[in-house]
Amino acid sequence: MSAATTTTAPESGTGVFSKTRARISARTLRTDRWWLPPLITVIGLGAFVVYATVRSFVRTAYWVPDYHYLTPFYSPCLSTSCVEGASHFGTPFGDLPMFIPLGFLVLPFLLGFRLTCYYYRKAYYRSVWFSPPACAVAEPHAKYTGETRLPLIIQNAHRYFFYAAVIISVINTYDAIGAFHGKSGGFGMGLGSLILTGNVILLWAYTLSCHSCRHIAGGRLKHFSAHPVRYWFWTQISKLNTRHMQLAWITLGTLVLTDFYVMLVASGTISDLRIID
Repeated sequence: MSAATTTTAPESGTGVFSKTRARISARTLRTDRWWLPPLITVIGLGAFVVYATVRSFVRTAYWVPDYHYLTPFYSPCLSTSCVEGASHFGTPFGDLPMFIPLGFLVLPFLLGFRLTCYYYRKAYYRSVWFSPPACAVAEPHAKYTGETRLPLIIQNAHRYFFYAAVIISVINTYDAIGAFHGKSGGFGMGLGSLILTGNVILLWAYTLSCHSCRHIAGGRLKHFSAHPVRYWFWTQISKLNTRHMQLAWITLGTLVLTDFYVMLVASGTISDLRIID
């Protein structure tokens, strides 16, 4: 990806390929490493996708019965294929074939919420589709139809994925509360309890910092003074919204950390550091 890379303009097109734009053979005149941020982004997203995909299908080391630790990748576990104790909400589904992950009910909604997220759109538009890869760098596409056709028209369903993400966050909260369980019963606390709790707090922060949530809180209000409660909520969401990008990346990390820790404890590789038992 050098600055000298050229782009062959098609006969017709839009954007940088429109007839009214200057004909510049170089893809960009930038001399800095403009390609580095998209590269880092695609590596980061790719690493998470590979890890999450593998862990979602392996069906091992996802539940710690002694302390009630359940990894978010398998919550809620609603199939009779789930190990005993991991199904907090019953088993309305029978055995599932191996090609269906045990968290099949929520994974599509979580994926939809992340894919349609305003920040993630920017991230993978630039790093995967090169639309555009960076400011002042010509994209390789001759035309851009916006979010009016498949698959990008699905982006318009972001608000509905947000509603699903809220429900899933409630479920994760229930799992985190249940993780304060002692080996002999009753209340207990371990490092895993704190990791699960920290993860769900950050997931709530990411979910509530969503642009759709901000619009739901204060959108279409003509007079904030007439709606003091919604105005207060809108101001708090607006503060979180400024950190939406950071929270998007942080929660990818905490999801991996939480799952990895539960996997290590569940497999017997390490013992949970107990604080209260």
